[in-house]
Order: sequence, then C-alpha cells, then structure tokens
Amino acid sequence: MEQITTPTNEYNTDYVNGQSDFCSREYVARVGSIAIPIFFTIVVILSLIGNVMVLVILALYESLKSFTNLFILNLAVSDLMFTLGLPFWACDYTWGWIFGDAVCKGVNFVFFIGFYSSILFLMLMTIQRYVAVVYPLSDWETCQKFTFVPVLAWVVSAAAAIPALMQSSVMSDLDDPTLLRCEPNSESGILVLTYLQNFFFVSAFVVMGFCYIRILQTVFGIQAQRRHRNIKLIFCIVVVFFVSWAPYNVVIFLQSLSRHGIEALLDCNVSDHLDYALYVFKFLAFSHCCLNPVFYAFVDVKFRNHLKMILQKVFQRQRDTDHDQQRITAV
Repeated sequence: MEQITTPTNEYNTDYVNGQSDFCSREYVARVGSIAIPIFFTIVVILSLIGNVMVLVILALYESLKSFTNLFILNLAVSDLMFTLGLPFWACDYTWGWIFGDAVCKGVNFVFFIGFYSSILFLMLMTIQRYVAVVYPLSDWETCQKFTFVPVLAWVVSAAAAIPALMQSSVMSDLDDPTLLRCEPNSESGILVLTYLQNFFFVSAFVVMGFCYIRILQTVFGIQAQRRHRNIKLIFCIVVVFFVSWAPYNVVIFLQSLSRHGIEALLDCNVSDHLDYALYVFKFLAFSHCCLNPVFYAFVDVKFRNHLKMILQKVFQRQRDTDHDQQRITAV
C-alpha cells in the first residue's frame, strides 16, 4: 500500500486581519489543468526536435575538443533532462499523480538536475568566452586540466537536486482530496526548493553580468569583433535565459514571503494574481528548454549551414525513395 502524505499546513489558507479565511483556488486550478498540459506538450515536441538536432550536428560536423562545443552539447543534454519531466507534470495537472511515490521522487530529481545543470553550463559558457576575450593568451580552450569542469558541473547539479528528491512526496490535493499530487511534503520543503532556485538564478545573473560587462569593454576597446564570433550566440542565449527565468523566480519568491506571514501577500486577491502570474511565467520559463536550439540555428552561421545540409540530405533521400517507388509501380 502506497503511503500518501498529508501536508501539515494548508498552503492556500490566508490569515487576514487575524481571521483564517480559506482562499479557494478551484478556478485557478481548473485553468491550469487545461492550459498547462497543452503548452507542455508543445514545448516537449519542440525541445525534443531542436535539442536532438543540436546533438546530431555536434556529432556529425563539430569537434568536441572545443570547450564551447562541449558546453553546448552538455547544455542540450540538460535541456532534454528538463524536458523529460514535463509530460509527467502535464499528467499531474490533468489527472493527478498516477505514477507512485518512487517515480515522483525520481522525476523531481532528474528535472532539477536538468534545471541546475543548464544554469551551470550557461555560466561556464559565459566564463569561457570571458577568458578567451579578456585573457586571450590563456590556455582555457586547449589545456587538458580543465576537462573535469563539465563533470564537476554535473556533480554540483546532482547535489543541488537532492533536496527535491528528499522533499517530494505523493499527497492528497487540498482543493480536491480525491486527486493525488507530486509536491513538496512540507512548508520547509517548499521554502528550501524555492530559495535554492533563487540562489542559482541570482548567482548566474551576477556572474554572467560581470563577464559580459568585461567582454563588451574589451571588445569595444580593441575593435576585435570579428575574432569573437561566438560572443553573439552565447550572449543571446544568456539574455533569453534571464528573460525566461527572471519573472518566474520573482513570483515564487513572493509566494515564499506569504508563507512567512507578510500581510500584503496574504489577501486572497493578491494570492490569486500570484497564482495566475505563476502559470504565465512558468510557461515562459519552461519554454526555455526549446529556445536554445532556435538561437543556434538563427544566430550561429555554422549551425545554420549544418542544419541546411542535414535537411537537404533528408529531403533528397525522401525524393529518391519516392522516385524509386514510382518506378516500381510503373513496372
């Protein structure tokens, strides 16, 4: 018999003017149960197509001795790991959690490894460009002693995802006790996961911001834009990362403050607005896993040319197959 945890605190109970008033989230939940599965399905399809195409291009046409390509490969793997969790969340919003407690913990663990590792690899890509531009005589790109860096990034990501593994449980939904949900099993668990996400995001923003300020200062100072064609690609990836994840992190941080009893955030109308904002910004944030391949295709000339070559081969093979079938039919 599977053990179902009952939360000790009702997350949607607000204390206003000393009174305990229940803020119904039924309509908000109904909107989420319709919109989120549709959106997640689209994101999963686009992410699988785009990131698998990136891996194919890297395997066929690029050298993994380059740290930039190595980081792009790992970033694509991170995005795919993140993507694998979305079908489970879509099912959770639609029918409740039907996969059991072990799968709940495992999906959260893999999902957050993908999330944290994508942040770390974006940071590493930015640092690599920073070193290449600001310290062009360094041996970051060629020295073998740096090959441990991607492995270390995965280790740190796995360690950061352990709280998600430990704190996740299958519980009864507060608005509909007949449904099960895969959620953090305590108030402290929610706060730990929230602040850990905030910490990774803010740390990445500070590091990337510093690196790009120094990169721009150096590039404009020596007029060497042609020597650093990867800057444009990585800069676009980082900007999209910030735009995608910043609003989501702000909303989950505000929701965490309401758990500390901040009165302005305990009003039911404010709570509803935060819930709707969370849905919208979750859409934006979770779509990030399918956006990186788009920038590879439209910003980086090499990736665009490689993609054209692959598509030409695919269509040529299809035309040859159709021609052979027509010839066989004619005979």
